[in-house]
Amino acid sequence: MSDRTGKFAGDDPFAIIRSWMAEADVAEPNDPNAIALASVDASGMPNVRMVLLKDVEDDAFVFYTNYEGVKASELDASGKAAFVMHWKSLRRQIRVRGTVTREEGPQADDYYKSRSLKSRLGAWASDQSRPLKSRASLMAKVAKITAQKGTDPERPPFWGGFRIHPVEIEFWADGDFRLHDRFRWTRGEGATDWEIERLNP
Repeated sequence: MSDRTGKFAGDDPFAIIRSWMAEADVAEPNDPNAIALASVDASGMPNVRMVLLKDVEDDAFVFYTNYEGVKASELDASGKAAFVMHWKSLRRQIRVRGTVTREEGPQADDYYKSRSLKSRLGAWASDQSRPLKSRASLMAKVAKITAQKGTDPERPPFWGGFRIHPVEIEFWADGDFRLHDRFRWTRGEGATDWEIERLNP
């Protein structure tokens, strides 16, 4: 008999994640959808940065970025990523590892259109991760792009989404005396059934 009760109960990890995120929307004061996204470069050196998770689908996680930046080049090269969501207010975290594909179709167009105009123009202006002479030069480029693109810019061809298809998800909740609760869900790439096991703290 499973002892996955309360906040850990359920047969669908994505439903559990949505439930936890709904709680975080109320409890977490800033960016409850923030994730620390990890990738590796060609030499195997890891890289991690904060990004905002924009969609929890039925079988994957989606975020958006500049395809010409460092993170995108590393994700494209390896086809793999990991991330962790941590909510200090809830004393919980979720860890995910999986494979990566691009999302550059109508869904990416729709999300881009939902962003503020300044954010859309900023996506055009920023050469993400590359050296910048000064903030003044960046703002001058934003002004130039604004004059060129107007008030309804299309999604840049170098900007879009990534979809992470998990092969492992771990749910963690703080416990008294550091006796934390941890449950790991795993499945092979392309598989649909999950294996679930409780882990030692």
